[in-house]
Amino acid sequence: MATQPSAASRTLRIAGTEVARIGLGTNRLRSTRENHAFLREAVDAGVGMIDTAHVYTGGDSERAIGEALTPATDGLVVATKGGYSGTGSPEELRAQIEQSLQSLRADAIDLYYLHRVDPETPLADSLRAIAEYREAGMIKEIGISAVDVDQIEAAREVVPIAAVQNHYNLDERSSEDVVDYCEENGIVFVPYYPLKGNGPPALRRIAQSHRATPEQITLAWMVRRSPVMLPIPGTLSIEHLRDNLAALEIELTDNEFEALA
Repeated sequence: MATQPSAASRTLRIAGTEVARIGLGTNRLRSTRENHAFLREAVDAGVGMIDTAHVYTGGDSERAIGEALTPATDGLVVATKGGYSGTGSPEELRAQIEQSLQSLRADAIDLYYLHRVDPETPLADSLRAIAEYREAGMIKEIGISAVDVDQIEAAREVVPIAAVQNHYNLDERSSEDVVDYCEENGIVFVPYYPLKGNGPPALRRIAQSHRATPEQITLAWMVRRSPVMLPIPGTLSIEHLRDNLAALEIELTDNEFEALA
């Protein structure tokens, strides 16, 4: 299921904001003067979605974003996550949400994911704790990460799910059914590690024909794969970030798309 990209399909709406369909992952971000400048340049370059998590760099990633981008910028969505690997109890989630609000210097978090389904905590209990903050206006939209279709459906019985974040790229395709489910149900699909792996042999040939990098072709393929897909490649380089955003302008032929599928 894929359509040729158009100007309209280079953006999508999340947390009430229209954003470019290539975002920024920040799992290596630390709070330094250089990284503060990088974040501001990233927003100026057109990034609309910045993705972080309570556990990234020991909380420094969230702090860097709060320090660099306060007051909040119009047109920017900051997503964060809590409840990573065994910390999905309601009590722990509430503490992590409070910390994230403080670190991000935010009155409300645009998009908050349950980072992992906690095997020791019923999924509904974790999500209800997050939903308390949504009902109080301190979280705008809720997502869920590293899940299968059955888990998404179970989550949607508790709260509206705006986004799903799974490991997905040209080499890692175990979430194909999740991509299709999200598209059918109007849920944003956010692949993490979108550039990991080597891709198929055709990738480098296609990149050469477009005078592009393999990474740009990979992102162009992902954006065309589904209109609800929003990759979040991580980088600390403004040059790499601009290259990533430029992938939105690449139009693959049908044959090129199928060669990478």
